[in-house]
Amino acid sequence: MEPLTAVAIGGQVLGGVMGAKGANQAANAAQQVAEYNAKVAENEAILLQRAKTEEEASLRRQSDRLIATQRVATAKSGIQMSGSALQALADTYFNREKDAARIQYASSIEQTQKASEANLARIEGRAQAAAFRTQGQQSLLGGFTGAISTGQSLGAFG
Repeated sequence: MEPLTAVAIGGQVLGGVMGAKGANQAANAAQQVAEYNAKVAENEAILLQRAKTEEEASLRRQSDRLIATQRVATAKSGIQMSGSALQALADTYFNREKDAARIQYASSIEQTQKASEANLARIEGRAQAAAFRTQGQQSLLGGFTGAISTGQSLGAFG
């Protein structure tokens, strides 16, 4: 086999190997980016949950102040806590719980969205990595078939 023929065949093989190596590195990078994005979404879910917990606590503190004000006003007026005054107090309690339930529901929706976002990031990363690995296999196969074709056309194989 002549030296130039060997170089041409070796170049084809080397090109295929380098393409495969690059594609595998890209696949690994795609998975790392996807995992990072998933972790970001999971961390955002934690922060959103903490914010909703604080929002609910704030609602309850404000409601407690309103209830205390209602009781003081009722006591100051000299009437007993019954009838309309009691109904107003009960409405305050019920509205507080209804608003707290809405906050909790909104929080659960946000948690579900962020969990889905994290899962989607991981799935996309795996799909991208698989595509890069397939591309690497194609590059490797192309390098070897190109080397064989070059070798045959240059008469290297007899």
